[in-house]
Parts: sequence; C-alpha cells; structure tokens
Amino acid sequence: MFITSVELREIRLPLVHPFETSFGRTIERRIILVRVVDKSAQEGWGECTAGEGPFYCEEWTESAWATLNTFLAQRVLKKEIENATGVWELMRPVRGNRMAKAAIETACWDLEAKQLGRPLWKHLGGERREIPCGVSIGIQNTPEDLLEKIERELAAGYQRIKLKIKPGWDVKIVELVRKRFPDIQLMVDANSAYSLADVNLFRELDQFDLMMVEQPLAHDDIFDHAELQQQIATDICLDESIRSSADAAHAIALSACRVINVKLGRVGGHAQAKGVEQVCRQNNVPVWCGGMLESGVGRAHNIAMATLAGFSLPGDVSASSRYWKEDIIEPPVTVSSSGTLTAPEKPGIGFDVNLSRIEKLTVRKESIG
Repeated sequence: MFITSVELREIRLPLVHPFETSFGRTIERRIILVRVVDKSAQEGWGECTAGEGPFYCEEWTESAWATLNTFLAQRVLKKEIENATGVWELMRPVRGNRMAKAAIETACWDLEAKQLGRPLWKHLGGERREIPCGVSIGIQNTPEDLLEKIERELAAGYQRIKLKIKPGWDVKIVELVRKRFPDIQLMVDANSAYSLADVNLFRELDQFDLMMVEQPLAHDDIFDHAELQQQIATDICLDESIRSSADAAHAIALSACRVINVKLGRVGGHAQAKGVEQVCRQNNVPVWCGGMLESGVGRAHNIAMATLAGFSLPGDVSASSRYWKEDIIEPPVTVSSSGTLTAPEKPGIGFDVNLSRIEKLTVRKESIG
C-alpha cells in the first residue's frame, strides 16, 4: 500500500431525532470523514467518531481535525506500507488520539480490502455474515415517549433494547419499562454518571433481570468497577474504560466486568479492535459493537467488525433511517424484520459512498499530499 493523498472533510449531518445521554443532547453531528488514495487511484474511506465536545472522551471534532491534519496524515503519506495492520505502528509516536487514528486506519483497511477484491468483513477474519442488532435509546422527554419508542423498535424487529440512564432517570424508569416489557433483552448504559456511593441503586436494578449495566462508574476506572461487580448480581459491561487489549486483560483479571463493548474509535481502529476481541474470546468474555451516532461510513466499518467470532451479543448496529433522513452511503443500512443485518459481499466496506451528497454536506475540506 502506498498512500499518495489523505483528504479530510467535515460534514454536518442533522439527526432525525435528538439523542440525549448523561453527557447532554445531540441534534446534529459534526463528522470528519477521511479518504485515502493510493498510487493506482483506488480509495478507502474512514470516519472519525469523536463527538462535538470533549465529553465522551478528551477528543472532539476540532482536536481530531487538527491532529489528523497536522500530525497523523503525514505519518502515512508516501510510505510503503506492508498491510493495513502496520498503519497503527506508523502513527504510534502520536500519543492517544485514538479516534483520529482510527479514522485513517479504518480507511486504509477499506482501501486494502478493495485492492484485494474482498469484502472488508472477510478480510478482517469475520466468521458470520449475519449479525444480531439492538438499539440504543436516549433519554426521552417523558416516560410515555420512551415506552412508545421501545414499542416501535421492537416492532421493527430489534433484538435488544439499551436504555440510557442518569441520576433521576434510572430505577423508576427501568421498573416501568420492565413492567411493560417483561421478556425483552434489556440493558442500561450510565455513561459514567454514578459512583461507588450509588451501590444501593445498582442493587435495586438487580431485580429487573438486565443483561448488563454499561459503564456505571468513572470513564477511566477499573478498580471501583471491580468493587461494584462484587456487590451486585447484574453483569457490568465496560465501555469508556477499555482503550486497548491490555486494558481489557487488566479489567478481566480484576473481575471488573463480565462483558466489554468494543468501539472502533475508542480503541483506535480495526487492528486494535481485533486485539481486544481476541483477549475477550480467550477469556470467555462476550463483546458487542457499540455505536457513536456514525454516518454510513462508520456504520459500515462497525458491521465488518461485528462479524468477528467474539461479537456474540446484539450490538448498536442499527438501520440508517433511525438516525438520518438520508445517509451518505448507498444503499442505506437496513435491518431485517427479525433484527439481523447481513454484511455486504462487495469489496471493501461494501457500500458506495454518495460523493454528491457528501459535497452538499461538507463545511470544510483539506487535501494533504
């Protein structure tokens, strides 16, 4: 692989419905897209999943743009790269900034799969083409709105419901949902909104037969999570705390969790995600694919990742129409009536990028090299 140019674009993509978590409410995504081009003019696409502000993690749209433009693009330009796995090593001298790195790294995987004429999911080593899908439902204006939204998602076939919770929108809401839907696969995501002082609240949640409670405590913690896991019956799933395969190994060794959510941006791309998945599979810890309100490009990469053997639980890989009036890929991502998604057979990410649509949404562009 020989990258001759790296193109950055920021697009503004309005959500069909606002999405609220304990961090705040999002109504429009500022998304950085990366296109890498090789000397034969083939291209690969990646997406930076950083948020509009430094709330999920320290990276955000502006910091990622500067890091990509000033440091990371130059590290992969005009170099003979043996394979996409080696892209991470080229960027290693830049510390952190995993979401920015993932944008370039995943684009290179897309390019390499296209060069080989293979679907990306097969190139990554995926073992099943059909993957189970769940949905993540943000905090709603009223409990009634939440119940109606769950009804719609279940009617659409989704196999698992994830509820965002925060102090004041937790136990009573879960109780209401469980009473209305006694048999569904149900989990909650706290996005680090609680502390060990809230252990009694999590003991209350034990009664609702939840699949897991995701990232209840601090974003950079595993020790308090280990303490909490000892005191509650519900499985803890770690998200923000796991940025590498080493983090996953440490968390498992400490019994800080029984499930891990893998996000491409958070861990730094496909090679790193495969490392986390391998550690978890070797320790019989299930993983699933988390979402970051991605456009179709990021969603296509998530689909490919979720075909790996360790991804045994329904992830947050849902249909394009749940988020966007019109996506930037063709065809849009769709989910079957039984709540599954089929990975495409076309080379690379398997979807066509709608460049004319992207041009209309672009608010800034930079070509490097």
